[in-house]
This record gives sequence, C-alpha cells and structure tokens, in this order.
Amino acid sequence: RDARLAARKRPRERAGSRPRAQTRARGARFVVHRVFVARIRAEGRARRPVSVSRGKRRADGVMADVLFPVYNNFFIGAYQACVNEAAEMTNLSGADAIERDCYMYRAYIALGSYQMVIDEITDESATSLQAIKLLATHASRAHEREDCVARVTEHLADSALANNPWLQLSAALMHAADDNIVEAMKCCHTGLSLELMGLMCHLLIKIDRPELAAKHLAAMQAADDDATLTQLATAWVNLANGGGKIQDAFYVYQELGDKYQWTSKLHNGSAVCQMAMGRYDDAEKDLVEAINKDSKDPDTLRNLAVCALHLGKPTTRFVNQLKTLTPRPAAIEQLEALEKAFEVANESYAAAPAEVEA
Repeated sequence: RDARLAARKRPRERAGSRPRAQTRARGARFVVHRVFVARIRAEGRARRPVSVSRGKRRADGVMADVLFPVYNNFFIGAYQACVNEAAEMTNLSGADAIERDCYMYRAYIALGSYQMVIDEITDESATSLQAIKLLATHASRAHEREDCVARVTEHLADSALANNPWLQLSAALMHAADDNIVEAMKCCHTGLSLELMGLMCHLLIKIDRPELAAKHLAAMQAADDDATLTQLATAWVNLANGGGKIQDAFYVYQELGDKYQWTSKLHNGSAVCQMAMGRYDDAEKDLVEAINKDSKDPDTLRNLAVCALHLGKPTTRFVNQLKTLTPRPAAIEQLEALEKAFEVANESYAAAPAEVEA
C-alpha cells in the first residue's frame, strides 16, 4: 500500500527526458565545475602582478611573481638593479628568500664581486646558495676550477639533491665555461627550469644546431611564451637561422629595451643583429651605448673589435683592453692560441726555402 501511494505521488517523467535525480546530479556537477573554474581564475589573477600578462616561473617551475623584478633585471643584464630590488625584499622567507639570494649573488658575480659572494655564503647556507658559491669560485680562481666541477658533480650524484635546479644550472654553466659542451648539455637535459631550457638553446646554437635549438625554444614557448627568457631565446634562434629572421631578432631586443631598460647586454644583442644585416655603422652606435654603461664588459669589447675591423678602423685598443680583464676572457685565450699557431706555421714556411737550398 505504501509503495502504491509513493508511486502515485511520484511525478511522471516526460518521454525522452533524463530522470530528475540524474538531472539534479548533472546540474550539481556543473555548478561545482563553474565554482572551481571561477576560483582558479580568481587565484590566478591574484597571483599575477598588474604589469605581467602571464605568470613567471621560478627556477624550480613554481609561480613566484613577487620575485619578477629581481630575476627579470638579471636576465636582461641590469645587474645592479637586480641587487637593488633584492635588497628591498626583506619580508621573504623560505624558498622565495633563497631564490632571491641566488639571483642577487649571481648578479654580484656578473658585476665582478666574486670574493664578496664567496665570503658571504657560508657552509651553513642552503644547498642552492652553495651552488652559487661554487660558481663564483670557478669563475674567479682558475686553480680551483676542477675542484669546483668535482664538488658540484658529487652533489648531483646524491639522489636527494639531483633535482636541485641551482645545482643543475651551476654545473651546466661551469661545464660551458670550460668548453665542455657535452657535459653542460647533460646537466641541462636533466632539468625542467626555463633557464636550463634557455641555456640548452644557447649551447645548441654554439655547436651550429639551430634546428634542435628551435625544438627546445618551442618547449619554452609552451611553458611561458611571454617570459623574458623565452623572448631572448627566440632572438638567439632567429639570429642563428639568419635571413629574414635576423630582423625579427632585432625587434625582440628593441622591444625588451623599450619595455624595461636598455642594458649593455641588450645593446650587444641589437648590435650583433645589426652586424649580421651589414649595418656596421648602426651596430657601432649600439656598442658605444653599451660601453658607456659598462666599460669592462668583454662581450662589448669583443664586438667593438669585430665592428671596427669591418669599418676599417683600428682594433688594437679593444683587444688590449680585453687582455687586461680578470678573469681572462675566452676570446683572448682563443686569439693567443691562433697567434701562436700562425707563428709556428710562419716559421715552418720560412725554414722551407733554406732546406731546399741545402
């Protein structure tokens, strides 16, 4: 009897319609989905700074927009601005504070303050900072280079530290500085950070494999197309591909300089594009701007020598300035090796006629 009464009270379902319970469940899921999406969007907007269209990523891939002024200044070559921004961020803690310090000390390395970095990072500092200390030691003390590489390799062999992005990056940069490209690529290949991907692009271009660099660039663009590092890597790949892509690379440097600030690094990038397009007079203007910002920048001095050579101007002053820099630029070591090889070849050819006469 109770069942018959319940059946009488139950409303009829229209032909072809879903049962009401199923409809209600579907509606509930739809509402939950909309709330979930709205919450994600709200949190995403809250995390993004107003001036950045998309979230930037930390070295370990975690969102950290609060550090954007620090690492963005570092990537465009505004090293003193990077240090200044880091000094103002005194309320950070945990991973953000460590990452802030990593970029700050790398900026000091770029400014040539190696000893300060070595002195301030102690044995009790975080592993990431220890990696930066090894990087500073490797760059400034030629007799300790092998030891630094051995120590960072030992750290990476530890399963608990193998995925530390700062250890991976420091190891890759050391190997690259030692011209050990294969080992540097291995370090980049194991990492997932945007900077390691960018370094991989740079290394592939260095060995004349721009087509492979383009594949890594595509991965960077998929991760964060708007990131400054991605834009710089785009310029590198376009410049390596040549042709009409050189103009695109030139525009990237122009946009970054106008958007943030012009640095010696950006002026050099622009100048290299100008030289690749045969505009040596314009390239020289860029390089003069660069040397005014940093009179001891090895890239600027080297590019000035190349530009002067094409313009029929003397290059001796720029080469001599390069020779006075500490640590010695790789370009000078290569130049001296070539000069020595030329002298040996010249002596052998000079001795040949005497042997024939004898």
